[in-house]
Parts: sequence; C-alpha cells; structure tokens
Amino acid sequence: MPESSRPLRILVYSDNPRTREQVQLALGKRVHPDLPELTYVEVATAPMVLELMAEGGFDLAILDGEATPFGGMGIAKQLKDEIDDCPPILVLTGRPDDAWLANWSRAEAAVPHPIDPIRLGEAVVSLLRAPVQ
Repeated sequence: MPESSRPLRILVYSDNPRTREQVQLALGKRVHPDLPELTYVEVATAPMVLELMAEGGFDLAILDGEATPFGGMGIAKQLKDEIDDCPPILVLTGRPDDAWLANWSRAEAAVPHPIDPIRLGEAVVSLLRAPVQ
C-alpha cells in the first residue's frame, strides 16, 4: 500500500480529452477513504507516456486501449517489457470481450468503455492497495 501522506500520482493517457476527463471525474480526488488523494497527469501522445513513465514517480497508469494512433494495450506491453518496477497499469478496452487483449498487454486490470465510475473505482482501489512486487 502506498504511503498515506503523499498524494498518489495517476497517469491518464488518451488521445481523446473527453476520455481523460471522464476518468478523472469517475475517480475524483479521493477514490477511497483509506487511500491518499489522487493527482493526475494527462497525456495525449504515446511518446510522452513513454517519456514520463521512464522518469518514474507514478503509482498507476490508466491507458486508453482505443486511443489512436497508438492504443493503450501496445503501450502497456512496451512499458512492462522496458521499465523495471513498472507501476500497475489499467487499460480501458473497447468492449468487455477485449479483456484477453489487456491480459496479453500485461496490464493488471481492464475496464471497458463506456466508463462506469463504480467499476473503474473498484479496479483502481484494488490496484492501489496491491502489495508492491
């Protein structure tokens, strides 16, 4: 479980600003009373995701699997392959049946579009509470 005194940093990637906004509105400033506040870093391009994640300091990455031209599942796989101690990744899939692709990408969780705040919140809480590997 992360330190309780510092805010948790969440990277939110999508080429669609509305999707990034929906994620933040769904999770809010505090996703669970037992967890610290959340801060968000919005990212619209794959190269910036790779650069920021390589710099570190994130507790979770939420990647839009429907983003173009680079989808979140491919980025997730690349991050897991290239970054030691990569934080947990949640992929937003186009539909529930795409969960197997998220599994291939090595993302720890997948939530389908349209974004359901309850389902997204539960997945994020689960990932943020998971013991550090």
